[in-house]
Amino acid sequence: MTVNTTVTVRVPAKVNLQLAVGPGREDGFHDLVNVFHAVSLFDEVTVKEARSRRPSPPGGGGSVVAELTAGGGLGSHLSRVPLDASNLAARAAVLVAERTGKGFPVTVHLDKNIPVAGGMAGGSADAAAALVACDRLWGAGLSREALLDCAAELGSDVPFALVGSTAVGTGRGEVLSPMASPGRFRWVFALSPHGLSTARVFREYDRIRPDAPPPSLDPALAGALALGDPAAVGAALTNDLQEAALSLLPELERTLGTGRGAGALGALVSGSGPTCAFLVGGGPEDAAVVAEREASVVAALEGSGLCEQVVTAHGDVPGAVVL
Repeated sequence: MTVNTTVTVRVPAKVNLQLAVGPGREDGFHDLVNVFHAVSLFDEVTVKEARSRRPSPPGGGGSVVAELTAGGGLGSHLSRVPLDASNLAARAAVLVAERTGKGFPVTVHLDKNIPVAGGMAGGSADAAAALVACDRLWGAGLSREALLDCAAELGSDVPFALVGSTAVGTGRGEVLSPMASPGRFRWVFALSPHGLSTARVFREYDRIRPDAPPPSLDPALAGALALGDPAAVGAALTNDLQEAALSLLPELERTLGTGRGAGALGALVSGSGPTCAFLVGGGPEDAAVVAEREASVVAALEGSGLCEQVVTAHGDVPGAVVL
């Protein structure tokens, strides 16, 4: 029997097609209706048996992560990746060891293409990938349900990174229901040179919207997704956190206007930001028309001086996959 000493898991970023945010709860969270859409910006998380293989203390994760490193082509974003026990991927490894009583020291490497502190759930994606990778490497045998339970314990966005495709998240975002979305959509993402703390954006939201109503799914968005109609999807994109993100980083309004002016079918801040997402086509549209629109949006954003990097992607795509 061959024993794996290295496991690599690829995991996608997400864009929020709708993010409806209710009032603050007593536990510090907010009730959400969060339409997640997985896109083809991928991190790869590699978990490898450490050279010094000492068993973990009984019943606990101990120091199962011997080393955590990060690389990739994200420029200044990489400096924002915590390389200590606070990293969600490290916490995921410890959680698997604690839940299963299995585990030996590993090194964890994050090959990052998802923006950091950018509103696309890069840290959550890495956590989901680490859960899958450690479970496979250690032969822990966690069920899909157990992995999703671990994911929800780590963070509201982590379960979706396991599942991928398009889904609506309720509760604080961790309760997922698949959504019909047969169309393939093309996206352009403008990566900001700045980061935004999710907690800070929610605090600003609470300041701006103390009277926020209970969240609900937009039927226009659900219908547009079911039809695979990119123009209708673009018109239905909404994010209740966008006003708060713009309040903290006003230049994002110029970024959104630049993409819209260049022909994007829809534009919004993704999640808590500051990444701006532009829908440029898909579905039944002619591929040449979509390519021309995409090129126009990319050129305008790259020439604006507002972005550190501009990237393209398609969606939806599956969640975490062992390579």
